[in-house]
Amino acid sequence: MLRYLALSLLLTLCACSRSDKLIIGTDATYPPFEFVDQNGQLSGVDIEVGREIGKALGKEVEFRNINFDGLITALQSGSVDLVISALSVTPERRARLDFSEPYVKTGLSVLAAKNSPIQSDADLKSPGRKIVVRLGTTGESWARENLKEAKIIALDADVSCVMEVVNGNVDGWVYDQVSVMNYHAKHPDTTRALLAPLREEVWAVGIKKGNDELKTEVNEVLSRMRGDGSFAKLAERFMAKEKAMMEAQKLPFVFELK
Repeated sequence: MLRYLALSLLLTLCACSRSDKLIIGTDATYPPFEFVDQNGQLSGVDIEVGREIGKALGKEVEFRNINFDGLITALQSGSVDLVISALSVTPERRARLDFSEPYVKTGLSVLAAKNSPIQSDADLKSPGRKIVVRLGTTGESWARENLKEAKIIALDADVSCVMEVVNGNVDGWVYDQVSVMNYHAKHPDTTRALLAPLREEVWAVGIKKGNDELKTEVNEVLSRMRGDGSFAKLAERFMAKEKAMMEAQKLPFVFELK
C-alpha cells in the first residue's frame, strides 16, 4: 500500500512541476533568432519571445535544443509545449499543428556560389543545377516542388549547407533572406546573396493542435510586444546589421508584417 501511495505522490509531484513550467522547443543553430552565446547560454530573438510568453503565463521557461526536423514531432508527442524556432507557416504544417499569429515576415532567397551562373530564380530551373537545402525546412519543400530538373542535396545543419556553397560544390542554397545575408557577409569572396524572394513567408509560434487556451495567451503576448515596441528593441539588440542591409536594398524589415 505504501508503495502505491509513494508512486501516486511521485506522479502528482511530476504533474505539478510540469504544470509550473513552459517547455519550448528550439533549434539553437540559427542566429540571430536562436543560438548558443559565448557563455554557453541560449540567446536570440526567439529565445526572448519565449521568455516573454513564460513571464506572461507566470511559468518558468525551459528550452529544449532539438534538431529542426524533430521539433514538430516533439510538439505532437507533448515533449514540448511550444515551438519557437523561425518556424514558417505552411499548409503542410497546419495539418500537424496550430500556429499563433505571425510575428516575422520574410522570404526564401538564394545564397549562390561565386562562380555559379545563377542570377535569378529562372536560372535555378535550368537542367543540371545542383542545389543544397536544409533538411525539414521550407527551402527544401520549395526546391523539391519547383526545381524538378535540379539535383537536390539535403543536409541537416546550416554550416554544412554553407560550406557546400563556399566550396563550389553546388550552385546555391535555398534559405531565408536573413540567413542568406548573414552567411554572405561571412563569406563575401565565395558567395553571392540573391535576396529577391522566391516566395514570401511568415513565421509563427507552433502550438499543439487543440490547445486553444495557450494559443490565445501566446497571441496576446505577441500583440502586446508589437504594440509596446518590444520587437523594435529586439531588432536593435540582435539585428541592427540585418536591418541596415535590408533598408539599403529597400526591402521591408522582418517585423514589418503589413
